[in-house]
Amino acid sequence: MAQVAIFIGSISDEETVRPCAELLRKLGIRCKFTVTSAHRTPARTEALVTELEKDGCQVFICAAGMAAHLAGAVAARTLKPVIGIPVTASSLGGMDALLATVMMPPGFPVATVALDKAGARNAAWLAAQILALADASLAERLAQARAESSRDVESAAARLEAHA
Repeated sequence: MAQVAIFIGSISDEETVRPCAELLRKLGIRCKFTVTSAHRTPARTEALVTELEKDGCQVFICAAGMAAHLAGAVAARTLKPVIGIPVTASSLGGMDALLATVMMPPGFPVATVALDKAGARNAAWLAAQILALADASLAERLAQARAESSRDVESAAARLEAHA
């Protein structure tokens, strides 16, 4: 049973979104990582949402570029949280995907994170925070990861200052 589903609109998005799946797995969160398209495979998208919800999926993460309707298509089919990752895929530098992902009608929200790999990582963190609301063990792992991140910054600062 996947706790989080990660959908990418095209296989070309895999490298960009892979950090999301890796971080979720590092945090001990089960995920399904697959390709489906709001436009090219709408029946597959709908079937995946239905199947994964029945299996207990609690959060959907959707990455797409250009028209970027995948997150919205998923949000229209579930009451579970949907997180959108806009992907740079056109000459518009990702602005098209960002606007398509963030501009949802009332009642069908998509939590939208940053573009590309930074967004993929933050989508994983946000999904983990959502799941941690009902999972004290996961909440502790998140607190430990944040503390480790703080220690890394302090160590880097000490090394830099020692050589300045």
